Amino acid sequence: MVWWFWIMLGLFLLVLEMATPGGFFAFFFGLSALVVGTLAALEVAGPPWAQWILFSALSVVGLVTLRGTLQKTLATGKGPVDTLVGEAAVVIEDFPEGGVGRAELRGTSWSARTERAMGISKGQRCRVERVDGLTLWVRPE
Repeated sequence: MVWWFWIMLGLFLLVLEMATPGGFFAFFFGLSALVVGTLAALEVAGPPWAQWILFSALSVVGLVTLRGTLQKTLATGKGPVDTLVGEAAVVIEDFPEGGVGRAELRGTSWSARTERAMGISKGQRCRVERVDGLTLWVRPE
């Protein structure tokens, strides 16, 4: 096969990996296609059937041997929003009882809610109990 086909396929698969939350599947296929394309350009990859076998073998071996290690290396555990739980925020807009208000945390204004049956007044400190999307669930201190 033509070497540039493999290069284009590899680049497409790498872009696909970046555009989707695929978990490093297309990544190894993309890298394998780039390797086969480079070998085809150097005219050492052999006939098209051999290139397909080489592509398949490189992809599967990379996927099986390196995917788990790569995922563990790049895993951060908690996301940055999950680390907000337990932190102190300052109310910047009065909360009605059981209602929604605004709170400032780390220099950013957040939508905030409370499960308590009491309102929270502006300027009062509160603790983040949980994060639901972009809403902080807080309790007064």
